[in-house]
Amino acid sequence: MRRQHTQRISRRKILAGGAAGTSLLLAGCAGGGDGGDGSGGNGSDGGDGSDSGDGSDGGDGGSAPTLFFAQAKGPLDMDPVVMNDVPSAQIAGRIFDGLYEYTDGVSLEPKIAADMPTVERDGTRFIVPIREDAQFQNGDPVTAEDVVHTMMAPVEEQTENASEVDMIDTGEAIDETTAQFDLKYPYGAFTIAMARNVVNASVRQEDTEAYNMDPVTSGPFKLSEWEPESYATLERWDDYWDSDNLPEIGTVEFEPIVEQTTRVTELETGNVDVIESIPPQLYETVEANQNATLTEEPGIGYFYLAFNCNEGPTSDPLVREAVDYCVSMDQAVENFVEPAGVRQSSPFPSSISEEWNFPTDEWSDIQHDQDLEEAQALFEEAGVPMDYNWRIIVPPDNKREQIGISIGDGLQNAGFQNVEVQRLDWGTFLDAYVTGNEDDYNMYTLGWSGSPDPDTFAYNLLSQETEGVTNGTFHGYDEASQKLTQARESADREERRQLYIDATTSLLEGRVHLPAYNLNNSYGVRNVVEGFSSHPISTEVQLDGVTVTR
Repeated sequence: MRRQHTQRISRRKILAGGAAGTSLLLAGCAGGGDGGDGSGGNGSDGGDGSDSGDGSDGGDGGSAPTLFFAQAKGPLDMDPVVMNDVPSAQIAGRIFDGLYEYTDGVSLEPKIAADMPTVERDGTRFIVPIREDAQFQNGDPVTAEDVVHTMMAPVEEQTENASEVDMIDTGEAIDETTAQFDLKYPYGAFTIAMARNVVNASVRQEDTEAYNMDPVTSGPFKLSEWEPESYATLERWDDYWDSDNLPEIGTVEFEPIVEQTTRVTELETGNVDVIESIPPQLYETVEANQNATLTEEPGIGYFYLAFNCNEGPTSDPLVREAVDYCVSMDQAVENFVEPAGVRQSSPFPSSISEEWNFPTDEWSDIQHDQDLEEAQALFEEAGVPMDYNWRIIVPPDNKREQIGISIGDGLQNAGFQNVEVQRLDWGTFLDAYVTGNEDDYNMYTLGWSGSPDPDTFAYNLLSQETEGVTNGTFHGYDEASQKLTQARESADREERRQLYIDATTSLLEGRVHLPAYNLNNSYGVRNVVEGFSSHPISTEVQLDGVTVTR
């Protein structure tokens, strides 16, 4: 739905100048759009929203105001069971209620659950009480069967989210308001794993594909219309079961504006109310906007360069160390990421490292500064010919692209002439980086948005024992992978801490990844919006208490 009194740039117009993939021959900065800073998803073309006239809502929201929210990418899915990208989760979190949900910080509180779980059997049994008054928008009560299906379906259907809940051995609805989960091992972060949007089991099981397009939800907003990879319009559900928390906003329009400069321009002109992911070179522009403010919070994320340890020269740790010597990651982050983010020298964001007392100073000393002579000596020792064709692939995101270009520039400075950095659309990139084929990539840049527990980073990104999608490195550090699995399966915090330290140290020394940076979750917010603030979890777009005055 659109306002008639102002012309907003359409999704098709935004993408008109963008190509699916571009190859760069490493000569200066690369321009282009910003595909967002989440962990995945793609950004192909889609349609436009419909027009609502004066910015008010013609659905359940009545005459309550509309919030126009510009994402960096469009949503891919609306079914939480299969959902695996940040833009989709940002929207889904407004139309679904979670079993447990994040507060303003990273603490969890019950939502569909009536209370925090009872833990028995040495941390392997979780008994979850379910509220009796929670209701789906089709009138069905939210029951323990819905909760069990929500938790079990990712593994049963072998989705990309399976590793988040594959520690569950059995799930059972004891009665309509009690769900019980028995784990294969005492997983220390299971309460975090239960921060999931609850689906309607009976409706979803009738037709999972239809549910993805038209889900039955229980949250304060209902999905009015949406188009994959494009827009989504939400309308307030005035019959929301939790009436004390009914939003003041009547409608929310999510629409992607991939080009980062365009996002900022649209904020300046007042065509959108909130934009996400402020690019570093435009921080001052947003801060100088008298009609808007910049709000940010350090995210729980990790961005990195990874090596193909399966095939090609980067399967040799000597070569990976040589590449490390080709670049100053400190300088690259300062040039292309700050002030939108900070240098990060391990897979764990600072909030987790501080809470777990990880040896971040020791880890930061592992990565080298630039030393081209040392790089050349190691390349020679490893027997890499100077006419080798290097291929670095990057997703459609400027910051990650610039990290790839920095590595490529370093390889050229070390004497290699055939260096290609290829910027791919999300779909092509996600297909390529998991092949392990030398022809597809030697290195890639990517990011990960996790939860406030080290397992959500270490197991998914660094272990080779992960069930489901590979992390793309194919490294052979089996002992480190085993330690990460042991940490996942232990309820002893100190034991977990030491296992994470040992495994992470080995993998950093082996240079499976070159850690790069973490981003702030940043938003530009028009002054007509009150009560909106950023959140450490990138998928959390909290609209409770937000008002819009026009």
